[in-house]
Amino acid sequence: MENKILQWEIIGIFFIIIVGTLFHFLFEWFFSWPPIGAIAAVNESVWEHLKLPFWPLVIFSLIEYRFIKGKANNIIIGKSIAAIISVSTILFVFYTYTAVLGVEILIIDILSFFIGVIIGQFISYKIISLSEFPKSISIISWIIILGFGILLILFTYIPPHLPIFQDSESGLYGILNYF
Repeated sequence: MENKILQWEIIGIFFIIIVGTLFHFLFEWFFSWPPIGAIAAVNESVWEHLKLPFWPLVIFSLIEYRFIKGKANNIIIGKSIAAIISVSTILFVFYTYTAVLGVEILIIDILSFFIGVIIGQFISYKIISLSEFPKSISIISWIIILGFGILLILFTYIPPHLPIFQDSESGLYGILNYF
């Protein structure tokens, strides 16, 4: 069974990277239609780029669950850790290299997305393969996923005026500045 879980996690790497990349352009492709902004990047802020691994991971997890439920443990725990790792990798790499170099480099941003997804999926595999954790940890994991998803949506439409939410190209914040 571990082989099947590993196969699903590897498929997940490709799914999340491909769909996440598409989500970078989705808002523009839908003519800046506000509801699409809930899941797709609406500007070039660091915050909006956190949607790129998160929502595809959520979508893939729903698909994957149908095929591995009952055969795997700790699915929600593994996926919440994968989300935390992928998002944290993007944040850590971006703020570290820009602090050192003083400039943004697109290839490093892209690689941080890829690396975060790969590490997240690998650790997800390890967690899903372990014996079952207490239910309380699953509840905390649900709270993490739901809470972060709500924050991603909320701060797209009502962003705090902090650097992480500022579009690096226009200097604007969130989606509402486009109307």
